[in-house]
Amino acid sequence: MTVTLRPAESGFDIFAGEVLVIRHRADAPALFVGAGRPLVDMYRGNYFLEDRVDERIALREASVAGDTVTLSAGGRALLTLTLRDDALHLEALDPALNRLWLNMVGEAGERLWGGGEQMSYVDMAGRRFPMWTSEPGVGRDKSTLLTFQCDRDHRSGGDYWNTNYPQPTYLSSRRYALHVDTTAYSCFDFRDADAPAIEVWEVPARIELFAATRFADLVTQLSTRFGRQPLLPEWAYSGAILGLKDGANSFDRMEKIIAAGAVVTGLWCEDWVGLRVTSFGKRLFWDWKANEARYPHLRQKIAELNERGIRFLGYVNPYLAVDGSLYVEAAEAGYLALKLDADEPYLVDFGEFDCGIVDFTNPAAADWFADRVIGREMLDFGLSGWMADFGEYLPTDVRLFDGTDGMLAHNAWPTIWAEVNARAIASRGKTGDALFFMRAGFSGVGAYCPLLWAGDQSVDFTRHDGIGTVIRGALSSGLVGNAYHHSDLGGYTSLYDNVRTAELLMRWSELSAFSPIMRSHEGNRPDTNLQLDGDAEVLAHFVAMTKVHAALVPYVAELCRGAAATGLPLQRPLFLDYEDDAGCWGVETQFAYGRDLIVAPVIEAGAARWSAYLPAGAEWRHVWSGETFAGGDTVEVAAPIGQPPVFYRTDSAHAALFAGLATL
Repeated sequence: MTVTLRPAESGFDIFAGEVLVIRHRADAPALFVGAGRPLVDMYRGNYFLEDRVDERIALREASVAGDTVTLSAGGRALLTLTLRDDALHLEALDPALNRLWLNMVGEAGERLWGGGEQMSYVDMAGRRFPMWTSEPGVGRDKSTLLTFQCDRDHRSGGDYWNTNYPQPTYLSSRRYALHVDTTAYSCFDFRDADAPAIEVWEVPARIELFAATRFADLVTQLSTRFGRQPLLPEWAYSGAILGLKDGANSFDRMEKIIAAGAVVTGLWCEDWVGLRVTSFGKRLFWDWKANEARYPHLRQKIAELNERGIRFLGYVNPYLAVDGSLYVEAAEAGYLALKLDADEPYLVDFGEFDCGIVDFTNPAAADWFADRVIGREMLDFGLSGWMADFGEYLPTDVRLFDGTDGMLAHNAWPTIWAEVNARAIASRGKTGDALFFMRAGFSGVGAYCPLLWAGDQSVDFTRHDGIGTVIRGALSSGLVGNAYHHSDLGGYTSLYDNVRTAELLMRWSELSAFSPIMRSHEGNRPDTNLQLDGDAEVLAHFVAMTKVHAALVPYVAELCRGAAATGLPLQRPLFLDYEDDAGCWGVETQFAYGRDLIVAPVIEAGAARWSAYLPAGAEWRHVWSGETFAGGDTVEVAAPIGQPPVFYRTDSAHAALFAGLATL
């Protein structure tokens, strides 16, 4: 057994392997229970939560009998903890109890990684991280003007911990991992190094512990627990997927980009359903059918693209605009979530238009959406993939078919949404060929979602909302079992005169070339932002980076096979392969692309040189200059546009492939 319970005077200890993780004593209790009432305010996917705690009780009295502990206060038994199957099984003995607090054992210098997809910090030690899926915010740094403006005008500024994809799972540098098996609001409070704390707005049925002697083995355990993604289809990483939302003109623009020499494997037109224009920018018409006015003869054009080896991708989300035909179908069939106090659909304001929520807790509604919408309107029409957007907007004051409380359904919704998409693909026999990608997530999403994307970064280099957050998002999500990650090349959100620069587009092209999927996006305001085909230098650079991306296919295919076997992510923290080098443990702005490549993307404007840490235990060669470096140190190299700092192991079986990148 990996997890053991050991009685002690006036308490007990719990070990994961040989690591002490919980120490409970009468004078220093680890467990507390209580009761509270949530206060939830939601505005367009941005959540503001408070807890009115009515009672918090320290469980000082512990009685151990075998693998079960009965915890009491003032002689009244309130909680049982049973160790079974390497998990702590908890049961509240008073139904009024709906809060749990747990203090773990920590130590100075301990690193705590994970938390789902965290965009600002991979190492969570020293900070507090609520686990609640939501819009991540724009700016995400309360000290910046952009965040202030978004808070003031849209309540959407966000903070460092806001994320589309939280997950109450962490890995410790002491080589154990913990997962809280709950969909309730929870919070990791890691500000006290001696006592990392966990708060849950229910008494969870189970807290799982994992132990291993190597970090990579922990990640394998977690990916096994939460589900492995199918192999990425080779077409998806063989070239770039062009994101164009220009109606029928998208095809002409694609041809010009191909004529310039770009390696293109897909055309992604999220506006295949038509557009509506709002104050935020160009939005889509949320009625999930091909819009013949915007894309005439689309079915025929998709077939023609397929003959050339180019796939067509679209867009869908789990909501239906009230002015669309699918909303009428769903409403008449009783497939929409309802208001708590009335038998009428709950409508969500998405910013100048309202939508109904397809109630996936109703099996008939989930089947209808999987077959009627994704199956017939998308897969049967010829789409090979799509952005499966949103998932984090489910209101907490909604009435669902199966009776689940909204506070528990909210975090579960992204995983449920992912399952609907996966089921639709499986129904057409296209698992491993058709590809959807999501930004929202929660525990278990990897069992259904084949590919994450990093959400809506701002079109800039800012610390908490720009290009660099993509790296941290890939690293943190990969540690909790998600093998594949990518981003909107060029970013998405453009507000308050914040627009793309040529330098940003080119640096993002470099990052995307060394990501599993290289997909561009025109952003929320395409007409006021520079596009890949809007500048000759930018286009030439993009073309060059697509060739680099395509050249890596044999290596990426090998990494995908490895991910299927072990669950290890393609873009990974350096310490997964080089944990004996402690210098790798704190690196958050570069990644290992498999074991043999180190990629340190330039994520600051105006940089001509850039530094990278190279792990000890190997000799590394700079791709562009051929210069060789011993590992175990930070090196600085020239990093002009077109030469992102990339290094390969000189003893790699793919060394010749990597060396050839400089001559493409």
